[in-house]
Amino acid sequence: MTIEAPAPLRPFHLAFPVHDLDAARRFYGELLGCEEGRSDSHWIDFSLFGHQIVTHLDPDFVPRPLINPVDGEQVPVPHFGVVLTMSAWQALADRLSAAAVKFVIAPTIRFKGQVGEQATMFFQDASGNALEFKAFANDDQLFAKD
Repeated sequence: MTIEAPAPLRPFHLAFPVHDLDAARRFYGELLGCEEGRSDSHWIDFSLFGHQIVTHLDPDFVPRPLINPVDGEQVPVPHFGVVLTMSAWQALADRLSAAAVKFVIAPTIRFKGQVGEQATMFFQDASGNALEFKAFANDDQLFAKD
């Protein structure tokens, strides 16, 4: 059974742990420019390009990432992010570079000249959660096999 996205595509929701809400507010709110929604003493809602992410406080949180090889790079798993337009991806890459963000995988083109060619970058929030933002010159390549 294939689950198709409803039309129009709806925002996703993701909740994840962070060890410091103030650091999360600086990272997601100030650095990434996410609008803050509701919040409490133990969680903060953010709009990540229109998607709802919720940082939940766990002062003892320590990420346990796995690394998988993809197109010659060591990709952290788990990770999350958004598929942006190429211009929005480049603007974000420039913003993060100007802020001296330490990239896990610097902005690059993956699968160059192949099906699924994409711009991608990986970095971590203050709690060590890995994020990937990507873009395609042609969005039809997102799920292309051949």
